[in-house]
Amino acid sequence: MSEKKESIEYSPLTLFADPDGSMSASSAVFGSPPRYVQGNGTIDHAGHYLRRLGFGQVAVLLSRRSQSAEGARLLSSLAAAGVGTDTLTFGGECSFEEIDRQVAAAASLASAPVALVALGGGKAVDAGKSIAHRLQIPCVVVPSLASNDAPCAAVSVIYTPDGKTLDAEIYDQSPALVLVDTGVIAAAPERYLVAGMGDAMATWYEARACAQNPQGITAFGGRPTLAGAAIARHCSDTLFEYGVAAAADVRASRVTPAVEKIVEANTLLSGLGYESGGLAAAHAFAQGFTVLEDVHRNYLHGEMVAIGTLAQLMLEGDDSEASRVAGFFLQVGLPVHLGHLGLGAGDAQALSGVVQGAMAFPFLGNLLADTSEAALLGALGQLDALGRSLAAGGADRAYQALH
Repeated sequence: MSEKKESIEYSPLTLFADPDGSMSASSAVFGSPPRYVQGNGTIDHAGHYLRRLGFGQVAVLLSRRSQSAEGARLLSSLAAAGVGTDTLTFGGECSFEEIDRQVAAAASLASAPVALVALGGGKAVDAGKSIAHRLQIPCVVVPSLASNDAPCAAVSVIYTPDGKTLDAEIYDQSPALVLVDTGVIAAAPERYLVAGMGDAMATWYEARACAQNPQGITAFGGRPTLAGAAIARHCSDTLFEYGVAAAADVRASRVTPAVEKIVEANTLLSGLGYESGGLAAAHAFAQGFTVLEDVHRNYLHGEMVAIGTLAQLMLEGDDSEASRVAGFFLQVGLPVHLGHLGLGAGDAQALSGVVQGAMAFPFLGNLLADTSEAALLGALGQLDALGRSLAAGGADRAYQALH
């Protein structure tokens, strides 16, 4: 049984389109990065893009590993374009302590940066956004993985120094530029791209739920837009059509049209779709799973979101769509039952912790269905039964291959 951590308590949210703090709104809001660039080898042209945006002196947040890998390519491109750089070494955790340390380091630089460039996975990207916000300068995001939709979002998830989910910050400004090198993405392990599909698949179902609720609000504090919902719907359509092929191509470290489409779905479509379409129960469950130490340590965000999506569909009574989504998850290697996260339907204490964490999620109320503790527990049991029936006889071989 997984050890339970402290419960999640989010700080009060101050949302862009919520002037009276009531978490209700009549205005619709759409937000996005001003520029998104994606392609094989794009990182080698980073200097060109930063120069076009007027960023002549930047701080670059890099892990020690990336400084001798894709980070070295980034710095080389910036130098060739005449962009001045100072490197900040990311400590690995997006905690307030790490953020404060990097802010102090950036503030003491001899040449003040006019932008901050954050290269890496989700935690490096989120830390970069938070650091740039405190320095009051634009943020440029260069993701090294397509495992979640953090790169385009005006949000940072904050953790404790030992990696426990602590809070979330929502900003009024999106990243100024998101630069995605699909060659770097395709060189990463397949599991990361697949996890990104789990995160992205939730986008449409949560946006659909938010649109159906007259009181539903997005992460901007406004009503969902038609554009956000359309992007979210196209995100899921793209996953269903190209996801299996893209997973196979990344397994072979190939950049193909299918990979390009799935990277865009995981990163751009999902990021814009969830911010301007809305969140609901899928991400509530995902955050709830992080209170379990073993789950948080051993599984990726998108894998937890995948289970959360199935649980949301159960809450909505959409059994046919749950079966369809679970069938796709089985094909690409995402979890479809609690056992795939090291849990069982009989783990009452652990599942109670998950449900309590989910109920603390500020956007759970976007779902019109019953979201009581009993209903959430029931949905977890129902998805577990569905997933186990579909995975029987070795149908989860793709999942087992990734784990």
